[in-house]
Amino acid sequence: MLVTPPTARAVKSPRGNTRVVPTGVERPYGREEIIVSKTDTKGVIRYANDIFLRVAGYDESEIVGMPHNVIRHPGMPRAVFQVMWDTISSGEELFAYVVNLAADGGHYWVLAHVTPTFDATGTIVGYHSNRRWVEPEIRDEVEAVYARVLHAEAAQQKTSDAIAAGVAALVDELASAGHTLDTWVWAMAGREMAGRQMAGAR
Repeated sequence: MLVTPPTARAVKSPRGNTRVVPTGVERPYGREEIIVSKTDTKGVIRYANDIFLRVAGYDESEIVGMPHNVIRHPGMPRAVFQVMWDTISSGEELFAYVVNLAADGGHYWVLAHVTPTFDATGTIVGYHSNRRWVEPEIRDEVEAVYARVLHAEAAQQKTSDAIAAGVAALVDELASAGHTLDTWVWAMAGREMAGRQMAGAR
């Protein structure tokens, strides 16, 4: 079960002034389903597919026009999103494991592939994200790493200091295992793929 850090705050909902409080209940979706969203350069949602709407628990009219971080779960380190924005805003793609927050307080893990969208002049005009199902054992391993990063962030009072501390903790955590974020995610994803192939061969 996902453990919400004691310092985490509820997340503001698109539904008026209510706040979404994490429940610890997982929102199910299919292994072969792909959650898709598109945003502008500021992270405002411009498109969400039917699977996104069903799993996140929002109507299209509620979610389009909202910042993508409306589904950010407080169990996610800020550092991961800092690395994500640094990467995609420079024109590069990024893969990352993310736990999202649904409208009812439930959560769902994804392997996110985020890419910049360019216009004819090569200028970034938005971002596209495909998100896939994550095996339970992989979720547990990722959550353990993220918990240690969250601990480093929680020790800081200022947001900027928390992000810096989180990024340093994430880099150190992965470097100790011989990885960067990119190689770590690919190693985990490779294990997932191999496990599914073995299961399909039985």
